Amino acid sequence: MSRPGTSEASGNTDQQGGLAAGYGPQPLDEAVDPLGAIRPAYRQVLEVLDRLGADELAARHDRLDAERLGHGVTFPALNATGTELRSFPMDLVPRIIDADSWAFLARGATQRVRALNAFLTDVYRPTDEPPAIVAEGIVPDAWVRRSPGYLHGARDITPGGQVRATVTGLDLLTDERGDWVVLEDNLRVPSGLAYSRANRVTAAAVLPELTEVADRIGVQGPDEVGRMLHRALLDQMPIGCPRTMAQVVVLSDGPENSAWYEHQRLAELMGVPVITPADLVPDEGGGVAAMVDGAHLPIDVVYRRLGDDELVHAGRKPTAGGDTSIDPVRRRAADLLVDAARAGRVSIANAPGNGVADDKAIYAFVGPMIRFYLGEDPILRDVGTWVLADPNQYEAVRGRMHELVVKPIDGSGGQGVMIGPDLSEERVARLEAEVAAAPHRYIAQDVIRFSTHPTLIGGHLVPRHVDLRMFVLSGEDTVVAPVALTRVALESEGLLVNSSQGGGSKDTWLLR
Repeated sequence: MSRPGTSEASGNTDQQGGLAAGYGPQPLDEAVDPLGAIRPAYRQVLEVLDRLGADELAARHDRLDAERLGHGVTFPALNATGTELRSFPMDLVPRIIDADSWAFLARGATQRVRALNAFLTDVYRPTDEPPAIVAEGIVPDAWVRRSPGYLHGARDITPGGQVRATVTGLDLLTDERGDWVVLEDNLRVPSGLAYSRANRVTAAAVLPELTEVADRIGVQGPDEVGRMLHRALLDQMPIGCPRTMAQVVVLSDGPENSAWYEHQRLAELMGVPVITPADLVPDEGGGVAAMVDGAHLPIDVVYRRLGDDELVHAGRKPTAGGDTSIDPVRRRAADLLVDAARAGRVSIANAPGNGVADDKAIYAFVGPMIRFYLGEDPILRDVGTWVLADPNQYEAVRGRMHELVVKPIDGSGGQGVMIGPDLSEERVARLEAEVAAAPHRYIAQDVIRFSTHPTLIGGHLVPRHVDLRMFVLSGEDTVVAPVALTRVALESEGLLVNSSQGGGSKDTWLLR
């Protein structure tokens, strides 16, 4: 597939000027071609930004920050005394994905998530028989059972056969050939759905001139996100539900969660309450309820936004001395929910234990999963991956860490990722030693030099790397939400775009 926004042949001679002066030809850019010409999809956008000028855009950016703070679109950032809430950074230059590219991505994403959910059903089958994909010799049993995300106690938590991953986030990028590649699957507690919608809303508030462009070129709106999410959650109605329509709640650990804005906003969009573990109480017949505004509310479906697998593992929190102790409130809530789930009285979305499917070692087997469970060839490509728990695969890359990306299999948010070509000789030597001491803890991947996008830095447009998170909602049907989160490396020309690593976001325009 072509690079986002480039399905229309360039064929233009519009060279860079104004804010883009000095941008230069870019070999992997989504808005400027290798000859330095602005791609057709971006002409109107850049014309508007040029008319506004650097000073006005700086003022609009300040207004954007204020708008996002006012809406609570924030994340906790470290400062000298601890943490403070800052607006989740957003660049003013939108990213455009053409209709053909989006249709291709939607087909590939739904296929991939259907296979991943089939894998989870297979892995957590209620009998002691090995998963079919293991019995066929496609995935090694040890790599499933020893995965940090595999939880034996989660095996019987979906007695009604509901899908285990209701909300899935897929991270993708475009490579040197302009092809879409899946970088990572997120099936535990993926975030970003509400932030994607917030990007459109807050951008429209401070840049109405671009909203007019979006309307002219046919950009999809984000207004269906709440309805679609609610529909997918309603489809998870437990087998023992006494109601004709399930009561859904969002379960959060409260304002201390970095995605608290999202918990509140998605609940508002769905018209359901946000509750915390302290609100949960037993209900008749082995069910569970919550105290909401002083009223006893029976619950059927819990949209879980707590940390990965706190429901199956005892809730723990650090003590002042650095040890851990049982948090009795969270433990009681976990026991209530898990018991009710096993009895078929409540459904938990996403189900605990999904980390086995987005394990970085299991990632290498998603293509074979698609062939095994669906009988189809994969639509989307993966990054070339070596699972270093396999002695042969480790031997194939030993001594080559300077050429590769090395990741811990249980890492997230970019933590622990080492990009070999960016490391000093001394750091590469240390990395080789760390991997040699425990190769089963790592994977290695090819370095993907992925696409850049014009980004406003210091009053000028500069190229910065971007990736894309899509959101797939699984109920009776598997559908793709009509929004996406573009993450951008704001602070450097590096390859890490996570917000914890200095990244920000962009409004993402999906063309009809």
